[in-house]
Amino acid sequence: MTATDPALTALAQGWCALSLLHGRIEAHIERALQSNHDLSVREYSLLDVLSRQHHGEGGHLQMKQVADAVVLSQSATTRLVTRLEDRGLLSRYLCPTDRRGIYTDVTDAGLRLLDQARPTNDKALREALDDAARNPELAPLVRAVETLRLPI
Repeated sequence: MTATDPALTALAQGWCALSLLHGRIEAHIERALQSNHDLSVREYSLLDVLSRQHHGEGGHLQMKQVADAVVLSQSATTRLVTRLEDRGLLSRYLCPTDRRGIYTDVTDAGLRLLDQARPTNDKALREALDDAARNPELAPLVRAVETLRLPI
């Protein structure tokens, strides 16, 4: 295949469209969360992921799992956790059965902020998708996103 191969060109254009859609959505949500709740998209995502943990078998996520869920490196995730811990939104403690393991939980203040921010996030997501759906190049991707039903 060459660089002018139509299949590769179409693939590259599809990737660019997906990247554009993601960037627009993330930027719109970022502005809404920052202005209304002093939260970044990454901070919101981290609070959301950690709020879904539970006590019991398999209930807590390891930092690698958290990093994968918020699409950050482990070191960036650790820095993010530290920032939110400094704000009183997260807390860390040692695993009771493995003293090498560290759990991170959302504090009551973090849960309250997450509850306040969730409608803002959801509204901004809907607005960004509706705006993107008006673009003929992005409309098929919006439809695909709207029909996805992934397990959480």
